[in-house]
Formats: sequence, C-alpha cells, structure tokens
Amino acid sequence: MTKYVGVLPSQDIVELSESGGINSTLPIEPRQVQPASLDLRLGRKAWRIRASFLSGEGSTVRKRLSEFGMHEIDLSNGAVLEKGCVYLVPLMESLAVPKDLTAVVNAKSSIGRLDIFTRCIADHGTEFDRIEPGYAGPLYSEICPRSFSILVRPRLCLNQIRFRRGESVLTDEELAQLHARYRLVDGKARIDNGLEFSVDLLPERGFAAGYRVKPHTGLIDLGKIDHYDPAKFWEPVYSEKGRIILDPGAFYILVSREAVHVPPVCAAEMVPFNAMVGEFRVHYAGFFDPGFGSTVYGGKKSRSVLEVRCHETPFSLEHGQALGRLVYERMTGVPERVYGPGLGSSYQGQSLRLSKHFKEVLAEQKSSRRAASGEK
Repeated sequence: MTKYVGVLPSQDIVELSESGGINSTLPIEPRQVQPASLDLRLGRKAWRIRASFLSGEGSTVRKRLSEFGMHEIDLSNGAVLEKGCVYLVPLMESLAVPKDLTAVVNAKSSIGRLDIFTRCIADHGTEFDRIEPGYAGPLYSEICPRSFSILVRPRLCLNQIRFRRGESVLTDEELAQLHARYRLVDGKARIDNGLEFSVDLLPERGFAAGYRVKPHTGLIDLGKIDHYDPAKFWEPVYSEKGRIILDPGAFYILVSREAVHVPPVCAAEMVPFNAMVGEFRVHYAGFFDPGFGSTVYGGKKSRSVLEVRCHETPFSLEHGQALGRLVYERMTGVPERVYGPGLGSSYQGQSLRLSKHFKEVLAEQKSSRRAASGEK
C-alpha cells in the first residue's frame, strides 16, 4: 500500500482488507469495491430505536441500545422498515485501521435519491459518519426512510466508506490548475472553497425540471432494479420561466446545470453551498468517484442529481441558483478501475435521473407533456 497523502484507491482498499484493516462476517465481494470507496453491507438483524443517538466518548453503541432500543427485527428473509421510523443495523464490516488513516461514510447515490436518511455510527463516536484514526471496532447504520417504506435484506449496501491519509483536499489554486488540465465543468468554473454548481430549471421544451414524491406511495424493495413504475411514486415538476415553488415538507429530485468531471487522479465530495440561501435543504449522497463524467474511458458527461427538501415555508427556486460545491481530493494513486461502463456504474452520463430502482422515464415524459398540452 502506498503511503502518499490522499484518498485510497480500489487496490489499496483491497490490500487494507487483506491485511486485516477491514474485517467482515462474510468475505468482501468484488462488487463492494468502488474506485475510491467500499460499499458496506447490512447485517442480519436490526433494532427499531426511539431516537437517533451517538455512542459518545467512553461508550459503545451496544451499551446505548439498552437506552434507545425498542425491539429487534430479523432481516434474514427480508423485513420492512417503515417510513418515518428510525432503525439501527449492525454492518457486516468492521475496522481495525492504522493510526495514519481516517475514514468518512456517506449514503450511496441510489439511497439518497430514495430520500432514505442514513448515517454511520461507531463506538466512542462523537460525530456521525466520521471514523477516527486507528479506530478498531464495529460499524452500524442508522436508517430512517423519509418518503417510502422499504424492504431490506442482509448484504444490501446503503452506505459506503472512503479512507484517506493526511490532508487531501485541494486548495482553490490547485483546483484551478486541475480545471485547466482536465476541464472539470462544461462551462465557466466558479471556484470558491470548491467547485460551485447550480440548479437547472430550464430543461428542453416538454421535459420536466424535476420530480416530486407522491404522498402515500407503496413499498420499495431495495433489491429490485429497473422495476418500479415512476408514475406510481413520483409526479413531474415543470418550471415556469425557470422557476419552481418548493412545497414545505416535499422531497424533490432536481439536476445541476453544469456537467461535472472527476478525473482519475482525484475523488470528490458534494458539500452544502450556504445554509442561509433559502428555506430548503439539499440532501446529499456525496461521494463522486474518480472517472465520473469522464469521456476518456467510454463514459459521457454527467450532471449532478440534487435531492432537495423544503422546510417550513414555500420557497421560490430559480434557474442557476447555487446549491452546493464539489470539494476535490487527491488520490494516493490512480484506481485500477474507474467509474464508468467497465465498472457497471449506474449513473455515468446522467442528466435528470431517479434511482436505479425505477424504470427510465425521460423518453416518455416529453410525449406525455405534449399530449397534455395539445402540442404536436
């Protein structure tokens, strides 16, 4: 394993597993290893808990379960996690990482697009999703489905973990140099503590600007891919002169105006732009792998899908409004496999796109919009 500063690539993650830094109740599967992260698998049981919690210094998650646990659920044959409830699931993977490594956990992209709020908890932890240097112990996934009740089973992956050594984030100057070499966005690069991106609310005529979750929908089985009819779960949202009104409490899928690119020498993470720009929250599934949006490896330019929830009051969202930043990090080495067709990546070349559990709808969307308006 290389000792350079940066995010560990796929081959170093495999080596970390083989050396005992990552342990598991079942052998690590090749499908789990991503270009710059490892997918984490659900274990065989869950607990319904009455409140979210952190273990805290000097305590373990198991000890806190005696305070917050309500009942245990067997996931072996599949179990439903109800919308609006909070659950805790031990993960199959545990850690014994060297003292020079830290780690961060995030929801997988498909999970964020389903409005499933999930975070990782570790023993003695004082923050969600953050793994301290040299941590040795189990990992747990806190899961709260917000829009859909979900069916889960052991070995499903809702979270992913990224390992890093040292301070790996690129400065704005380094990011400008990276853009000059690799062209990180298809338009002007707005760089300020990361690469800024904005929302696209001026789609091609006849197409929706986004989707909004319908109330009281059916169950989503997370093991079923390209299966569900979007019309039963989502309604299209059309903009008026580049504007939509966000409804309080509603969940939206929107898309960035910019096509973004993460070259193989870097990884990226999506972070909030400014919590004070409006009465809404952009819910991020934040990891972007090396090769995302690259056309060099057989891929296509890709835009960022945005998961947006409005707060207490209606809010007018405008085309081009800044919603977040991509923070780029250097890799310790180029991954052996990058994000794209060769890896079976679900969202390379994406524009506005629901999670992979739903059938593709963009082709039908335009014709149905025209039919409704009498266009030919």
